[in-house]
Amino acid sequence: MLATAIIQFSVAALVVIVAGSFLARACDEIADLTGFGRLLVGSVLLAGATSLPELGVDVSAVLAGHDDIAVGDLMGSSLFNLLILAVADLMHRQRGWMLSRAASAHALSGSMSVLLTAVASLMILSRLGVAVAGVGLGSVVVLLVYILGVRIVSFDQRHVRAQAAVEAEAGSMLAVPDRRRRLVLAGGRFALAAGAVVAAAPFVANAAGTIAEASGLGGTFVGTTLVAASTSLPELVATIAAVRMGAFDLAVGNIFGSNGFNMAMLVVVDGFSTGPLLSTVSTSHAITGLWVVVVSVVAILGQLYHAERRRRIIEPDALLIILLVGLALLSLYRAELAAP
Repeated sequence: MLATAIIQFSVAALVVIVAGSFLARACDEIADLTGFGRLLVGSVLLAGATSLPELGVDVSAVLAGHDDIAVGDLMGSSLFNLLILAVADLMHRQRGWMLSRAASAHALSGSMSVLLTAVASLMILSRLGVAVAGVGLGSVVVLLVYILGVRIVSFDQRHVRAQAAVEAEAGSMLAVPDRRRRLVLAGGRFALAAGAVVAAAPFVANAAGTIAEASGLGGTFVGTTLVAASTSLPELVATIAAVRMGAFDLAVGNIFGSNGFNMAMLVVVDGFSTGPLLSTVSTSHAITGLWVVVVSVVAILGQLYHAERRRRIIEPDALLIILLVGLALLSLYRAELAAP
């Protein structure tokens, strides 16, 4: 049974990897053709698409009775996304820091992802146990904060979107019909890749549940590590592809946007749970959430600190993120062992 689960997990992960590369290329083309820019497309469209594995996996996990795997996946995926950003920064060999190149443009969306994760962690610790229309009050609060955050970021980017649209229209040499045709083709590739990700997601969840039971590790730790790492594969592939294309706004926007979207998905997953989700899962998830907050702040500071002299090997903010993620996983593992 364990060998079958590992094979199933590996095949589904491979599908996600291939689909993730197509998502990045399609989003980059959509950003150019629409004039919205890579920052907005990365924060919304690509972030939503690469977060689809979490949605499919976690709904399947909750329906199978693995609530801790579901919440652990959402929290752990945010942690792994930040690790991906640090690794991509280390891979970036041009002059200047990738994290600071996007600068304050992503600081607002990054701060909103920090706020969302902090609120979700507080809801887990508060154990409210109150439901609103079949959904836990904690998840509803997180959703309201997400809506407020999207509204704030949208207002902030309104001028940027308008300016980008004007520049794209003025600089484009393509005829309108040709641009529409290319946009339809890019949208089709995007939809196919997203569909492949959604189709593979339930297989990842089922395999992870089997591996958790066979290994003796708790659902909290397995959800935060094994499942989260697999569902973060689209972010990994899309981010690396974006960096190689020089689309740094697409890469950074994808990470922070995905982390915010992960928290918003709690309300959807909660709707499939038998009770208020955040009130019934392990409080160890709050530990993961607090680590996500700490690592996110380090990443945001790395953007805002405009130091253009880059050392060939040492990248302080990226290395610090990797160290903190390692400490986070270690603390979660120790907390899981200490749990009764």
